[in-house]
Amino acid sequence: MELMKLEIVTPNGVIFDAEVKQVTFPGSEGEFGVLAKHATLVSLLDTGVIVIDKADGSEVAVAINSGYVKVEEEKTTCIVDGAVALSGDDSDLAKALEAAKELLKKTESSAAAIASAVSKVEQIGKSL
Repeated sequence: MELMKLEIVTPNGVIFDAEVKQVTFPGSEGEFGVLAKHATLVSLLDTGVIVIDKADGSEVAVAINSGYVKVEEEKTTCIVDGAVALSGDDSDLAKALEAAKELLKKTESSAAAIASAVSKVEQIGKSL
């Protein structure tokens, strides 16, 4: 399977920069997935969870509050206002889950979008 470069950037700097198989974004019109060689697009992102399938087969989830994504054939760049990694190398998952819930609850998104994102964060916490 072909890989693409994914970069997630917050006001505090780059929080993710690696080759990935696939990524699923919480778009403003609903979730959508991106693979390598995807058609170029720019989309607004809503409150939710970015799910990343890494090249080694592992999965990383990142809760975000808002932002946008620019998809190109070889690279996808995601610019977000706030983000918390929920899985991966984070040794203190419980704190990350609580931080993610707080980040999501502070957004100005609709109550339904916030509830959906918090539910997804809680599911991730139970599965790990």
